[in-house]
Amino acid sequence: MKELSISDYIGTEKYRRALGLPEDCTEEYRVLAQGEYNINYSFTHPVSGRQLVLRVNCGSQMHLSRQIEYEANALKQIGASGRTPVLHYVDGTDIAPGNGVLVMDMLPGKALDYTDRLQMKGAAECLADIHSTYIDEAGTVRGNPETVPDSTVNLIAPETSMKAILEECEQMLKVYMESPLPEESRKARLRALLDSAWSLIPEKEDAPYRCCINTELNSTNFLAEELKDGGCYVRLVDWEKPLYGDPAQDLGHFLAPTTTFWKTDIIFDQETTDGFIQDYTEAAGGRFNTEGLKERTLAFIPVTCLRGLTWCAMAWVQYHQADKMLINESTRIKLDQYLSDMFIADIEQRVKTAQRG
Repeated sequence: MKELSISDYIGTEKYRRALGLPEDCTEEYRVLAQGEYNINYSFTHPVSGRQLVLRVNCGSQMHLSRQIEYEANALKQIGASGRTPVLHYVDGTDIAPGNGVLVMDMLPGKALDYTDRLQMKGAAECLADIHSTYIDEAGTVRGNPETVPDSTVNLIAPETSMKAILEECEQMLKVYMESPLPEESRKARLRALLDSAWSLIPEKEDAPYRCCINTELNSTNFLAEELKDGGCYVRLVDWEKPLYGDPAQDLGHFLAPTTTFWKTDIIFDQETTDGFIQDYTEAAGGRFNTEGLKERTLAFIPVTCLRGLTWCAMAWVQYHQADKMLINESTRIKLDQYLSDMFIADIEQRVKTAQRG
C-alpha cells in the first residue's frame, strides 16, 4: 500500500478510532521538534484535553527496518517507572507517514539545566528509577546492534558493551573515511584516535546488573518540572536507541563532554562527575547492585566520547550531501565545533589518560 501524507493519515478511521478521536478531524498539529531521524508534532485531544505528541520516524540510527516499533516496545517496558512518556499508539505499516508513527504523552517541564543542582539531582533520581524498572530478559535479543536481525522489536542486548560501541564507531567513521569531502589530515587523525581507543576494552566486562538503558542522554531529552513544594521532578524522553545493558553506560554518556557540550557549552569537572554518581547511587537505594558502578562509569566516558565524535564525523558528511532528508541548523553548527582541532585534542587526551589507568 502507498504511504499516506500526515494530513491524510490523521483522518484515517484506524488512527482516529485507536485514539478515541471524533470522526471529523478538528485538532491542530504543530511541529514541536525536529531531529536528525524524527519529526514530532504536538496536538491536544479534543475530547480528553490531553496533550499528545505524534512522532514520525524518518530513519534509524540502528539500521532497523522496524525502528518505530522498537522504540514503542521500549516505552512499554519502562512505563512503570513513571519517568517516561505513556505510549498510546504505534503504526509501523507501509501506509504510515515516513517509516512509521507513534503517539505518546507530551510531558511537562523544561530542558535540563546542568548548572542547577536541584535539577541535576533530579536527573540522577530519574535514571535510577528507570534503571530499577524490571525488564524481562525474554524480551531481549543477544548480539551487537550492527549484527542483530533488523526486523526485531525486542531490546538489543550487546554481548560486550564497550566493544559494541567501538564497532558502532567503526561503522560511523567508515562513512567519513570513504567520503571525498573531509580533509585527509583530519581523516588520519580520527582514524588514529579510534585505533587507540580499542585498547580501553577490558578483558572481561563484569556488570552485576543489566536493565533498559537510553544511550542518548542529551540535556534536551530530560524535562525538569518544578513542583509546588520547591522540588523538581525530571522525566526522560526520546527513546530512539535503547539497549539492554549496564546502567554505567548511561551514566558515562550523561557525563561525557561530547554529551554535555551538544546543546550547551558545559563540560563537567571531576567534582561534578563524582557528585552525580553519588546522587545516582543514593537514589538507587539498593534496588539493584551498584558495586563497581563508579569505576565502570569512568571507563565508559572516553569510549562514549569516541561514539559522539564519530557520529559527528558521519553526520558531517550527511549534512554536506544534497539528499539529506532532515537538516537541523543547531546540529550543523555543532558538527564543526566537535570536529575542530581543539575538541579532538581534548578527547585524545582523555583516551591517553584512560590508557594509563
